[in-house]
Amino acid sequence: MKLPKKVRNRSMKETILYEKLSGRRVRCNVCAVRCVIAEGQEGICRTRINREGVLYTLIYNRVSAVHADPIEKKPLYHFYPGSKILSLGTLGCNFRCPGCQNWEISHAGSGMLETGTVELTTDQMLDLMKENRCSGICWTYNDPSIWLEYTLEGAKLAKQQGYYAVYITNGFITPEALDMIGPYLDAFRVDLKGFEAISYKKIAGLGRIGKILEAAVRAKTKWGMHVECVTNVTPGINDSPEELHKIAMAIKTELGVDTPWHLTRFYPYLELAHLSPTPLSTLERAVEIGRGEGLWYVYIGNVPGHPWEDTYCHGCQTLLIKRKGYLVLENNLLDGRCPSCHIAIPGRFV
Repeated sequence: MKLPKKVRNRSMKETILYEKLSGRRVRCNVCAVRCVIAEGQEGICRTRINREGVLYTLIYNRVSAVHADPIEKKPLYHFYPGSKILSLGTLGCNFRCPGCQNWEISHAGSGMLETGTVELTTDQMLDLMKENRCSGICWTYNDPSIWLEYTLEGAKLAKQQGYYAVYITNGFITPEALDMIGPYLDAFRVDLKGFEAISYKKIAGLGRIGKILEAAVRAKTKWGMHVECVTNVTPGINDSPEELHKIAMAIKTELGVDTPWHLTRFYPYLELAHLSPTPLSTLERAVEIGRGEGLWYVYIGNVPGHPWEDTYCHGCQTLLIKRKGYLVLENNLLDGRCPSCHIAIPGRFV
């Protein structure tokens, strides 16, 4: 994919969601960490800096990764299946996942801006969507909440031009930030990395499922976004039946039985390279747990060709969508309904 040449970061941009404190300190109100930042210092995401009592973003329109992907890769299974989406990432993250597959950009600091990113205006973003025949845009690879100023501008433009817009997120966003971008987002694909605080500490370094579920519920109920959840089932950390039961029950109670839950296979990487890949039997047991709790749509990810990649009608169990990896092999839906029992399938479909 052709991108603009790398350029210097021409200017910092004042952030749109912070408050000034005494002693030239500021509090960032974009993510739920709510960093209090002293003058000259950066926040935990390493993308926002306090200069003389003013908080600036260092990553506005700075892009580190761009791809045109099938929507199934996100994964989103009940949101325009078979469509193509433009995926953008930047630098930094508010989490410190020790096994992050995108650690080169998510763990990077502001020192990588000139060598690790290019400048991409939202108009250029729109051109790439058109050139690659994408139906929408998503911000992913690192958490998009830290990119609020750029993603807000991009989501507004996408909506104006008839494209959908999506956050692929860890969900640790404040209500204020979510309410800013909420009117312009169509889907909120959120990670539920565990249920217990100790699981989040081991997998992400921080985070609390209560705050994350609150954001997902707000996205769905206040802003009408389509929501799907993902749990990367990690051996010895969040794979106990007790924890998986709690996650499934939380999804059912807070988001509803019609909320898709993706259970993805962990692969050893980075600081978690000493662990083993998730056994298939563990993933299959997790599916049984989710379905046993009453969830209608529970999927296995990172196991191409497994039957639980496919979508079956929650009413009559007819095969609706057959997949292999990121490919849709069959789509038997008729106007978003099961062709056999005619029940409406939750989601957004062409």
